[in-house]
This record gives sequence, structure tokens and C-alpha cells, in this order.
Amino acid sequence: MALSYKARRRWSLLILLIGMPVYIIIAVNLVALLPELSKIVEFIMYVVLGIAWIIPFKFVFMGIGQEEPDAQNKKDGPN
Repeated sequence: MALSYKARRRWSLLILLIGMPVYIIIAVNLVALLPELSKIVEFIMYVVLGIAWIIPFKFVFMGIGQEEPDAQNKKDGPN
């Protein structure tokens, strides 16, 4: 089932405002549980975790920054 543009905008806002901070807290705590690592390995882990969160939500964020697809029809109005 495909989400409408408006639904994707709402979901992206929810993901960024609630999901992202929760994910950051979980990722930092998981890295802290590991034994002492070198700074390079720790940095690489944070980079991988920072990219990995977006993969499941890629379809939600596609095209959100662009104009609404039906906006042209709304601007023209009825003829």
C-alpha cells in the first residue's frame, strides 16, 4: 500500500521528532556497553549506525522536500 504525499510528510515528521532521538539514545548506549574500543573503531560504528537508521524509512523520505505532486492542479484551480 503506497502512502500519500501528506501521509509521508506526517510520518517523516514523526520519525524525525520522536524516532530519531530514541534511536540516538539506543545507539549510544549500545556502543557504551562494548568494551573499550579504539577511537577509529568507535567512530566507524557511529557512522554505520548513523546511516543504518534511514534504510528502513527510505520510502517515507523520498520526495518530501519537493513540491507536492498535486500542487500544480491546485494552483490552476477549476476551469
